[in-house]
Amino acid sequence: MDSEERYIAALKEKACELVETAMKNAQDCLRTLQISPMEDTDKEQKYTTKNIPWVQCKDFTVDLGKKQIEEYVATWEFHESWLYCTDFLKEEEMEFCKLFHYRMRWSIPTCRKPIPRATACVYFTIKISKIKPPTLPVEVFFVFESNRLVHRYEIPWYKWSI
Repeated sequence: MDSEERYIAALKEKACELVETAMKNAQDCLRTLQISPMEDTDKEQKYTTKNIPWVQCKDFTVDLGKKQIEEYVATWEFHESWLYCTDFLKEEEMEFCKLFHYRMRWSIPTCRKPIPRATACVYFTIKISKIKPPTLPVEVFFVFESNRLVHRYEIPWYKWSI
């Protein structure tokens, strides 16, 4: 057996060891999940996002959109000293939908400084489809100021009221 064949045999042996270790770790992980499902469920519940029933596209108004955004944000966990103000910015007409843009400005005013020196904004977009059934709920997107990650509220397909 030459050196190249020995190298390939050693490589195959190491690969088999790695696969066996990975399989053992996966089995241990699954066993742990099956043994203590209540603990994992508690952890999942702790971090689940809360939501609200969003209005159907056919019933949407600018004021109702603002009200629902504030209702949705009320499900978030934040300190009571944070206050916010929601403003409608603009309506944007697209080929297959209408977009309604809102800004929610956050700050911490105090008695000593009722006009805060710093604010933070969350920008919401409510999308009304022109091609989907009007009984479907609106689509809601939001981004935090200076971030690129777009958060999206998803409605499971089985909750659609067609």
